Amino acid sequence: MHVFIGGAYSGKTDYVMKLLADQQVELVDGYVPDDTPACDVLVIKNLEKWLITQDLEDDETLIRTILTRLKTLEENCTLYIIVTDMGRGVVPMEKQARLLRDACGRLYQALFAEAELVVRIWYGIGELIK
Repeated sequence: MHVFIGGAYSGKTDYVMKLLADQQVELVDGYVPDDTPACDVLVIKNLEKWLITQDLEDDETLIRTILTRLKTLEENCTLYIIVTDMGRGVVPMEKQARLLRDACGRLYQALFAEAELVVRIWYGIGELIK
């Protein structure tokens, strides 16, 4: 699993798609697919869009479920995940926004722990973290 993180509109998707230009890529936006598409590389972006539709009160179970699904997908193709850095120390006033920020933070920690490669992207430039 390869994970790419950066702020909104910082060039994450373009960066990843340039890396994968010569491969058969399936790009999924805003959800985790149930079945693995036929491709060399599966790119999943904007997981926070999907997370907001889930029960964020029990994020530990949700994160375990997501990791299990991702590991299953990874059995059949290379997995690239693009996530948006949320928060940066800013605590939202609305409860749902706080739950989302916290769930994203815990999910990203779990993804980074599992990933063999983690890259931070700012303004289209990648910085290797792991």
